[in-house]
Amino acid sequence: MDDTQDNTQDNTQDNAADKRLIAEQGVGARVAAVVEPVLENMGFRLVRVHVSGSLGCTVQVMAERPDGSMSIEDCEEVSRALSPVLDVNDPVDRAYRLEISSPGIDRPLVRRGDFERYAGHIAKIEMAVPHEGRKRFRGTLLGTEGALARVRRDQVAEGEQPDVLLSIEEMAEARLVLTDALITESLRRGKAAERAAAEGAEEETAAEEAPKQPNGKHRGKAGKRRAS
Repeated sequence: MDDTQDNTQDNTQDNAADKRLIAEQGVGARVAAVVEPVLENMGFRLVRVHVSGSLGCTVQVMAERPDGSMSIEDCEEVSRALSPVLDVNDPVDRAYRLEISSPGIDRPLVRRGDFERYAGHIAKIEMAVPHEGRKRFRGTLLGTEGALARVRRDQVAEGEQPDVLLSIEEMAEARLVLTDALITESLRRGKAAERAAAEGAEEETAAEEAPKQPNGKHRGKAGKRRAS
């Protein structure tokens, strides 16, 4: 087995070990089922699929590398790979435009590892299943305990404990809140990704292109709509 096959196998195993616990419903779920295996084979991880109907239908696929980076070149590569697969499987019942993007700074949290990686930062969480009669929470992430995320709430009512354990699988949505600390952390990780890309490029060839940027977005061609 060559290095490429080894890397693909390692990526698939890593993704299986830290699978998405917050997933889409309806059309988004159908799109995710089509694109996620393709992304994993390419060494990327699916973060989220969002289908929007405003000003025409847009299918946004949010993805990242295991280190959290996603350059414009990565987005273009993913778009080229996903477009024909989506055309063949046709999970969307109307014409649409495919958009590939990075998670961004105030990113969605969908895996257990996301809640661990961003411990110390503030998140907004909406539960699909109410926890102690509440569906919305906001507070500082304190890591995980099994499939539960520990959150220290910003505001605590009388008689409530500040820390709460929330089931990640019972969340409808979880997203980081944009703060100065989060921006600083994102810049630090972006620079680290650039250094790693530059070092890898130097090993391959001295004439390699400039280091990749940590975040990006690419709008692909419009998806086809089969005639009924």
